[in-house]
Amino acid sequence: MPDITRDDIIEILERIALLLDLKGENPFKVRAYRNGAEAIRTYSGDFIAVAADGDLKGIKGIGDALAKKVHQLVADGKMEYYENLRTEFPESIFELFEVQGLGPKKVKAVHDALGVNSIADLKRACEEGKVAELPGFGKKTAEKILEAIAFRESHADEHRQGDLAAPVEMVLGFLRDLPAVSRAEVGGSYRRGKEVSHDLDFLCATKEAQAVMDAFAGAPFTESVIAHGKTKTSIRIAGGVQCDLRAVSNAEFPFALAYFTGNKDHNVAIRGRARDKGYTLNEYRLAPLDDPEHAADLGIEDERGLYRFLGLDYIEPELRENTGEIEAAESGKLPQLVKLENLRGTFHNHTTASDGRATLAEMAAAAQDLGLQYLGIADHSKASFQANGLDEKRLRDQIAAIAELNAGFDGFRLFAGSEVDILRDGSLDFGDDLLAELDYAVASVHNVFTLSEADQTARIIKAIENPHVTMIGHLTGRLLLQREPYALNIEAVLDAAAETGTIIELNANPWRLDLDWRWWKLAKAKGVKCAINPDAHSTKGLQDLFFGTRIARKGWLEKDDVVNCLPLGKIEKVLAAKRDRKG
Repeated sequence: MPDITRDDIIEILERIALLLDLKGENPFKVRAYRNGAEAIRTYSGDFIAVAADGDLKGIKGIGDALAKKVHQLVADGKMEYYENLRTEFPESIFELFEVQGLGPKKVKAVHDALGVNSIADLKRACEEGKVAELPGFGKKTAEKILEAIAFRESHADEHRQGDLAAPVEMVLGFLRDLPAVSRAEVGGSYRRGKEVSHDLDFLCATKEAQAVMDAFAGAPFTESVIAHGKTKTSIRIAGGVQCDLRAVSNAEFPFALAYFTGNKDHNVAIRGRARDKGYTLNEYRLAPLDDPEHAADLGIEDERGLYRFLGLDYIEPELRENTGEIEAAESGKLPQLVKLENLRGTFHNHTTASDGRATLAEMAAAAQDLGLQYLGIADHSKASFQANGLDEKRLRDQIAAIAELNAGFDGFRLFAGSEVDILRDGSLDFGDDLLAELDYAVASVHNVFTLSEADQTARIIKAIENPHVTMIGHLTGRLLLQREPYALNIEAVLDAAAETGTIIELNANPWRLDLDWRWWKLAKAKGVKCAINPDAHSTKGLQDLFFGTRIARKGWLEKDDVVNCLPLGKIEKVLAAKRDRKG
């Protein structure tokens, strides 16, 4: 059987949907392929094995015709329908769908009218004024497209944390399985929990460096070799991600791992402390200043031993940005960072009632499988028509359905909420009478991103002042590597949140990770509480709590700073606190 993965199948189905959109095919046909891709993405079993047997009838979202095509793809390594379809368009056409603000209709328009087949074509057409002349575009739209292209180009070699997690585990698994490797870790910005990284830095301890380098260069995941040396090799894997591997001895490993984890300023400060003690510190050793080539025999076997020798408490990798962690480590004031296992539940999750891919019952079951005690449901409100937002009647029906499900749970609860749109003037998409019937409400901005900083700030603060708004969702509206945050006075918003007792969400979706980690120390100092929410649109989306927790740790947050670390029986009071205070 050909080596086809689940991700390969999903990508091909999504590409088919895009190409059918370009051809102007029936929307129901287009949707069938998108639904099929999502069904495969969220399927909990061994999809490849099921597809190979051709037994796909029980999978919701995959009809008979699509099942046959998927079976052919798994069995033969290619799908005849897709191969024929793609010959009608150049491969570069898919680039256009990555430009923010350029949906299938606009891609079809520039393709049909101007012969635009790539981002380079699109950029040229915009600069020549041709795009602005097309019906439905105009000068302002063309300018926005050029801005989006420039933004994409400036971040071309960066990758989201969520896109790197699986490759990291894959490479580490490969290295740790090599008999010659005694230790292997990932370092760099990924280990520090940064939201995006340029490349991945791996480190291994071995006595057979050349053999490890050869194995790495010839690994199954290696698409191209950039450099192949005796102790360092650089390769490129799927998605254009560069992976650098360095080999050191077991004795050198603690120093190398510390060096290739901390950012530049952190490492400079650490080396300075070593010099103050009469030692030189680099990526290979800690040695006396008067004999820098020979490591001192200090019994340091890991990073903890190194920090201890320097007179510091152990600094977690996420904190190594030189933002006060060294002073805190010296004085014993480092935070006890929140851990994923501390989370008892989460809010801001969607179902099939709006734009989610799983039912209430399926989301509840998935949350329980993760060991959560509660799950908040916050489907979109009616203003988000593109996301099939709920009107008042549908929301009240959902509240009743949640109550009915809760009657059958033991030790688990669904909370009835809404992700209610913050309208342009700061009012909310639902009235206070309906919001009062909910357990909580997440208020979010989903449109009109171009307001001035003053107007956008006033808009969000007005929503914060509503006693029925429990928390604010994805505060700055950013989409990593795709859309900049809108103009906003974040400190003023945090002040308003602190004054009113409004929770600020840390949106754990790897495309958002919003509010940015750089703001959480200030939020904490002001007394603002955090809710780590996955913004899950499927059962799999609940697992994004992992990324949100990493960002919370990077923001110096502890268990007590995150409301959803509270257990069932205590979280209810927090959800009602703001409303009760105003009442």
